[in-house]
Amino acid sequence: MPRFVVLHHLTPPAGPREPHWDLMLERDGALETWALPVPPTLDSTQTGQRLADHRIHYLDYEGPVSGNRGTVKRWDWGTYLLLDSSPGLREIQLSGQQHTGHVRLRRKTAESEFWSINCSAVD
Repeated sequence: MPRFVVLHHLTPPAGPREPHWDLMLERDGALETWALPVPPTLDSTQTGQRLADHRIHYLDYEGPVSGNRGTVKRWDWGTYLLLDSSPGLREIQLSGQQHTGHVRLRRKTAESEFWSINCSAVD
């Protein structure tokens, strides 16, 4: 099964981005990545920003990020089952240390980098 990780990304005070959580899904040798303002929790919906794919080593990495971009610490990790996928949709079943449940990521508009991310318990 493919793996996922949620990293708490603490950024420097003068950095271009606020501290956030990175949801990363292993896919095709890279990590599809979304920046979230708060950690994904059951029965929550939030808007996340789709970032460029990240290197696979972040699945197990904790520590400083190159270029003085802060540090990352793993908040949740595990495996996932891909239930549905299209250019603007990912539906997955997570099995992690903090979160086990259904996550639906849907792009807000056809060309948007912003996605609606809904987390719910397993039916």
